[in-house]
Amino acid sequence: MFTVSDYLRPTSIWYFDAETQNLEELKTTPTAFDASNHVVDQYEATSCDGTSIPYFLVRAKNARFDGATPTLLYGYGGFQVSLLPSYLGPVGRLWLEQGNAYVVANLRGGGEFGPQWHQAAQGATKQTTWDDFLAVAEDLIRRKVTSPRRLGVIGGSQGGLLVGAAITQRPELFNAAIMQVPLFDMLRYTSLGAGASWIAEYGDPSIAEQRSWIEAYSPYQKLAPGKTYPAPLIVTSTKDDRVHPSHGRKAAAKLAALGQPYFYYENTDGGHAAAANLIEYARRLALEYTYASKRLCSE
Repeated sequence: MFTVSDYLRPTSIWYFDAETQNLEELKTTPTAFDASNHVVDQYEATSCDGTSIPYFLVRAKNARFDGATPTLLYGYGGFQVSLLPSYLGPVGRLWLEQGNAYVVANLRGGGEFGPQWHQAAQGATKQTTWDDFLAVAEDLIRRKVTSPRRLGVIGGSQGGLLVGAAITQRPELFNAAIMQVPLFDMLRYTSLGAGASWIAEYGDPSIAEQRSWIEAYSPYQKLAPGKTYPAPLIVTSTKDDRVHPSHGRKAAAKLAALGQPYFYYENTDGGHAAAANLIEYARRLALEYTYASKRLCSE
């Protein structure tokens, strides 16, 4: 028995009889959206050190490569977590069915190609994750899948840090940014929530050498006057006991102090998921994709 998972096909369980060579689908999860008009492509972007970074592009079959397609770029790139193809369900219903595109980037720091792929973007080399993400964004623009006016980034937790690094390092590449329960002030992360348990991933800001690695990319410290950032949507949870909500709060406060526009939503329930039940989850999705549509799809 084995499971099949895909961006456009609901997850299914199959049985294969090796003796008879019979293959049978036993069960599948319900269909959440019409995927008949969509395809999945896989491309590679070249990061700044020459490494090829694969990514999946989920798009309409008739999409024009003219830079006009509203596109959300998702990534994580940390803790040896692998982003494998999985059914996009709500994303399909709320985003793909409207003719928009969705991209999943397989960044270093993740586990897609084993421990070395993770270790290549850990501690002193964590900037590599952000470089890979920016390379994918540039590749999407180069291929004319989308354009900076139509490109948004989305990620949660470590992925929220990824989004924060992307918009502070290259704000001109994006017009939308969704930061879900993000890490943001990396010079104080070890004092907040469960942060001290992640020193092996990022380094220890109390050690001068390691602080220098972290300060070079920490989004809170990199927000600067005189720059224009893509007004982000920051989502967090009062009860998040993993990534403390002060990260999201400080992001909003710093943007406000700089006179930069932003959107902020803090749910009182739900822990690190920022939703405690299906109603709250649906509300969060509605906020995120309404925001994305207004930022990326309007004329």
